[in-house]
Amino acid sequence: MPMPLPLTRDLVLIGGGHAHALVARMWGMKPLPGVRVTLINPGPTAPYSGMLPGHIAGHYTRDALDIDLVKLARFAGARLILGAATAIDPVAKTVTIAGRGQVGYDIASVDVGIHAEMPAIPGFSDHATGAKPLDTYAARWRDFLARAAAGEVAPEVAVIGGGVAGSELALAMAHALRRDVGPAARVALIEAEADITANNPATRRHLADAMERLGVTLHTSATVTRIEADRVLLASGAPVRSHFTVGAAGAFAHGWLADSPLPTTPDGFLPVDETLRVAGHDSLFAVGDCAHMPHAPRPKAGVFAVRAGPVLYRNLAASLSGGALRAFRPQKDYLKLVSLGGKAALAEKWGKSLAAPVMWRWKDRIDQKFMDKFRHLPEMTPPALPDPVALGVAEEMAGNHKPLCAGCGAKVGPGTLAHALATLPRSGRDDVLSGPGDDAAVLQVGGATQVITTDHLRAFSEDHGLFARIAAVHALGDIWAMGASPQAALVSVILPRMAEPLQARSMAEIMQGAGEVFGPEGAEVVGGHSSMGAEMTLGFTLTGLVEGAPISTAGARAGDALILTRPIGSGTILAAEMQGKAAGADVAAMLAVMATPQGDAARLLAGAHAMTDVTGFGLAGHLMAICAASKLGAEVQLDAVPVYAGALDLASAGHRSSIFAANRAAAPVSGAEGALGALLHDPQTSGGLLAAVDPDQAFGLAMELRAAGHQAAVIGTLVAGPPMIRCVSP
Repeated sequence: MPMPLPLTRDLVLIGGGHAHALVARMWGMKPLPGVRVTLINPGPTAPYSGMLPGHIAGHYTRDALDIDLVKLARFAGARLILGAATAIDPVAKTVTIAGRGQVGYDIASVDVGIHAEMPAIPGFSDHATGAKPLDTYAARWRDFLARAAAGEVAPEVAVIGGGVAGSELALAMAHALRRDVGPAARVALIEAEADITANNPATRRHLADAMERLGVTLHTSATVTRIEADRVLLASGAPVRSHFTVGAAGAFAHGWLADSPLPTTPDGFLPVDETLRVAGHDSLFAVGDCAHMPHAPRPKAGVFAVRAGPVLYRNLAASLSGGALRAFRPQKDYLKLVSLGGKAALAEKWGKSLAAPVMWRWKDRIDQKFMDKFRHLPEMTPPALPDPVALGVAEEMAGNHKPLCAGCGAKVGPGTLAHALATLPRSGRDDVLSGPGDDAAVLQVGGATQVITTDHLRAFSEDHGLFARIAAVHALGDIWAMGASPQAALVSVILPRMAEPLQARSMAEIMQGAGEVFGPEGAEVVGGHSSMGAEMTLGFTLTGLVEGAPISTAGARAGDALILTRPIGSGTILAAEMQGKAAGADVAAMLAVMATPQGDAARLLAGAHAMTDVTGFGLAGHLMAICAASKLGAEVQLDAVPVYAGALDLASAGHRSSIFAANRAAAPVSGAEGALGALLHDPQTSGGLLAAVDPDQAFGLAMELRAAGHQAAVIGTLVAGPPMIRCVSP
């Protein structure tokens, strides 16, 4: 078998704009071996601006606009870091990410777009929103439209900026308001010039005609002096009534670009040469609306970013491999397709303009064709088995999930593990107070009671900082479940084979992420071990101190209520994500919960009679551990169990983690039917705490946990009888 090539160079894509999305797609089809690709973006999706007016008008759902960066990164073999870039140092070659520290690069590219915020206008920041960033504007518009339709707010809108973009959005909002509210809706378009600022007279005429049909009032030669909650004040003194004010009067660069030690134009854009390299910095590229091409000035339009994508891909690969760069030559004129509110549009090119419903259908086909590039990525199927193979290999690899899962989905099955532990010899030491089976070992050290545990995970995210946070929270679960205070941590890390600079960057991200969890929880990182191997694996050995007796799985009482502090379903989502089937927004939301420490939850549950953390053997397996140790049965209200968004649909579609079958065999649950029943056996990584508490205190504890930010729920009761689990109706 050929040895995998070492990673030697870091390519960092800053921003999930149209050009970078295309680069990632092309990289997935033809990667450059030895390059580690990192995509940095504030969220798990990137909206396509071409369909924004259609969404505002109600022709497209919000999801229809989104490029799923989680799926795209998986396809490209890239690591995705969710966070906003706040600075670039082109000399040190680092990108600073809000709340995350720095990420190093050898070659980087910037595609962060623009914004349309206008803070220089008094009141804008408090009472208005820019048309960009698109996702903020779209979310606020949906909320306003719903409230206007419900009669909670007057259906009055103002758009500042009478260019094509502002006109298009005014028409889209007028169409939606007339449909959902009726003729009482009022939309005003405010322009500082004497007319709509479209270059083509025919285009201006078509826009004006559409505004007249939809009742949009045009205010020209109008200067905005102030924005208030219910009106826009003009220099002429005449107020324009508005409860939803949108800024579309310009394209503004993000301020952090000019604040970084980067060359920028007077208005804050990054000047690039014909190869898309930032002036004076051969290792940094920029593309899209955040870039300025002095050699070929063009308006801020997504069409140029789309056309630049293939050239950027070739030039990034050439820079990383020593090849020659190509010039990007943008077209001088391009087809402009402008929505007119309803399902009609105008087309403008070569000085001509034509408006008709067929133009909207043409625009829709172009937009859908672009989005289909990302909706229908090639299937992520595992490689075929070699021929011949040993007896039993095909059977072992059969099932719905063929690739080996990561996280706790890669654990050895509970039956195999229990058999191995049963054969362990015992030395009879007086200072070892527990045997195998509980969350952590209990030791007597002098006059102190100490618990010790170890845990490690096969990487499920290439974002080393996030993965380290989750792995740290996961390992601390055993300490918290025993009612102990974290004390010390040893780190064990295996990195894929990579060059020393990449090793240093990876270790820095890992240690920072782990430190962000351990430090506030009072655990001191005291050392550990590192090596390189076939894949990324991270683990921690932890100690904790207990005042009084530790909480075990054996102290539960009949009648105790069961509290779970966070949802289940992470194993199913991670298994599906490996195959490019999980929605990026669901994956990101789940990872954010998994990275959240539960020390405060453990302290609220300090009076629990029994407690464990739900990890690789699933909710059923860990509940069975409490039942077996306490010699009780359990009744679970299946519909009370919290579930991660997306997990139920994925389980219904047949997605299962590698350890699912072994978990189900080890802890059968009567009455657990369907997808929700299957999730009881789903392995959890950084799962919730499962506590048996006095039934009189359960509801109050659950409310306190929710107030602290945990998705806690009372999920059942412990009952007298033999160890077993059954589902019951509420």
